[in-house]
Amino acid sequence: MRRIIPVLILALVIWLLWANTAIEVNEWTIESADIPEQFEGFRIAQVSDLHNAEFGRGNERLLKLLRESEPDIIVITGDLIDSRNTDLQIALAFAEKAVQIAPCYYVSGNHESRISGWAALRQGLLDAGVTVLEDRSVTLERFGGTLTLVGLADPDFRGPFVAGLREMTGQQEGYTILLSHRPEYFELYAACGVDLVFSGHAHGGQVRLPFVGGLIAPGQGLFPEYDSGLYRQGGTVMLVSRGLGNSIVPLRVNDRPEILVAVLKRP
Repeated sequence: MRRIIPVLILALVIWLLWANTAIEVNEWTIESADIPEQFEGFRIAQVSDLHNAEFGRGNERLLKLLRESEPDIIVITGDLIDSRNTDLQIALAFAEKAVQIAPCYYVSGNHESRISGWAALRQGLLDAGVTVLEDRSVTLERFGGTLTLVGLADPDFRGPFVAGLREMTGQQEGYTILLSHRPEYFELYAACGVDLVFSGHAHGGQVRLPFVGGLIAPGQGLFPEYDSGLYRQGGTVMLVSRGLGNSIVPLRVNDRPEILVAVLKRP
């Protein structure tokens, strides 16, 4: 027994280390009759909550998985940096390589709102060729068809979060995709008639319990309702990424980092 216990502890440590660095790529099919036929098969890869983490030198393992996912666009849904240990160069080096894979669209998270270097990060992303969406929308075109991509700045940057979302979505027509860091506002997103939402922030609940789900998430507390995967309300679908990096709690349990890939399909 004395020999077995150290072996079990070592095995647990090895498993935890592996599970915190082995990225999963999880693909979801999003079906809607409102998706323009020109966007049939359109692939969207989501990167969220990187928190200055590096997967391989220069994030090469992460970038390799992104390339293999063959995305048409990449959406980055906040907390690219960590406010407690900020390294702009890691974040910008990733962005510079990611835009070589596919066009990148970015919205801020709560950690970006806390750093004094936000202006430098924002400008660096723009210089790298990333489209920074701060309470504005862009039109994506493909083979003559269009859809709308809306991006919300994190509410920690300013106050009128609800009013800003209602104003922006009320101006849109056709299939609308929303990028917003925080999943706890899902009822608001659905009430505004958004078709598809990409969100993060919850870190998968940090500790995932079998048959239960995530243990705790910022903005949602214990046993969060929106921690990972796909949610529906009315005609709105929300994908919540478990994210890639860690922040206050440096360790994930049963909660591997992930890249989400959404594939648009018409029924």
